[in-house]
Amino acid sequence: MSALTTADVLVEADAGILTITINRPAQRNAMTLTAATEIAAALTRLDEDPDLSVAILTGSGGTFCAGMDLKRFQLGERPVVQGRGFGGLVEAPPAKPLIAAVEGWALGGGFEMVLACDLVVAGSGAKFGLPEVKRGLAARAGGIFRAPRTLPRAVALEMLLTGEPIDAQTALTHGLVNRVVDDGSAAEGARALATAISANAPLAVRASKALALQSRTWTDSEAFERQNTYTDPVFASADAREGAAAFSERRTPNWQGR
Repeated sequence: MSALTTADVLVEADAGILTITINRPAQRNAMTLTAATEIAAALTRLDEDPDLSVAILTGSGGTFCAGMDLKRFQLGERPVVQGRGFGGLVEAPPAKPLIAAVEGWALGGGFEMVLACDLVVAGSGAKFGLPEVKRGLAARAGGIFRAPRTLPRAVALEMLLTGEPIDAQTALTHGLVNRVVDDGSAAEGARALATAISANAPLAVRASKALALQSRTWTDSEAFERQNTYTDPVFASADAREGAAAFSERRTPNWQGR
């Protein structure tokens, strides 16, 4: 287990899982440039370290992230990392899976960070919102176009145009979150998902995520034609041979990531 602490972020690696915790509880984990830079660095580490399979993004103190720190915004600070966007995430999510563990509020840019994740586990009291219109702003960290992709159009537009949030159960009903758990258990629930992912072949997981996301606008014929770029290396890999051998020998696979 290894951990790195800054004023704004805690990063911990354990058993192939990288946990990134926004650590500004007194400010409801409102995003700063420092925190965004640390998150970007952690996500780079995730993709570059072969010993890491998946990451969890969460917040301390019972809140995920209340969005941009508006006090710092007034002073001219933007929590945006070049090439990565708001929070060091929204414009360039990692190639490996990222799970959001949400307690309390995920608002504005905080919700847009959730939308940039692959899976979401939420405490039963979690709330998700895009209140930018109430502040004279717009959800330009991905919310305007990602919310309608993830949620029904009418639900997304109501969130965007009224600025009012939805609760965890509504988010579950509409497919925004994977699991709703007891308050205080979101990180534990996310770790259970992360553990299930990390048990699988890393090349297959990475290719499956990439193809699932890239193919959203393709027709079926285009998808069958283009998928070979992603899947051929998986089928030709040593891990594919290991998976078949482990199944035949009734043992746990020893993945090499190649």
